[in-house]
Amino acid sequence: MSKSLYARIAVGALSLSALGFAGIALNEGYSTTAIKPVPGDPWTVGLGSTKRDDGTPVQEGDKITPPQAIRRSVKHIAGDEKVLRKCFGEDAALHQHEWDAYVDTGYTTGPDAICRSSIPGKVRAGNYEAACRTILDFKRVQGRDCSLAQNKGFCGGIWTRRQAMAHLCLTGERP
Repeated sequence: MSKSLYARIAVGALSLSALGFAGIALNEGYSTTAIKPVPGDPWTVGLGSTKRDDGTPVQEGDKITPPQAIRRSVKHIAGDEKVLRKCFGEDAALHQHEWDAYVDTGYTTGPDAICRSSIPGKVRAGNYEAACRTILDFKRVQGRDCSLAQNKGFCGGIWTRRQAMAHLCLTGERP
């Protein structure tokens, strides 16, 4: 577990850090034109956005510029953070790197998946290490276990990302 020199901060006062946003952008990659990152997944564009600015789903052929992609992603993250703050509780306390790890995980799973998991309860109980390790439970895509070697070509990147976020959450060390 991280031996941070700093106290944990109330979730209500936290926002994704610049390093956290850079991590999401680098992990998602940028696509000018809509793609399907995994067969059967929804279309994504920009920095992994599945929704257009008006809230409708991204469609095949949609295009986006880098500035538009950044704005859309920032808006998406702000919405995710609002959901996460509500389920963690504004007074729950985390280190910045822990918050960044949960926001990153929620970016790909949807924040409701984090909220339905045991993570918020573990955080509220002060069981931070167990909460961080729970990130590794989000290892399935379309029913496939992404931690298994036979699924590496299909969704191995998800498992690599979950391991990186669990490590960040536990240690404060960014991949």
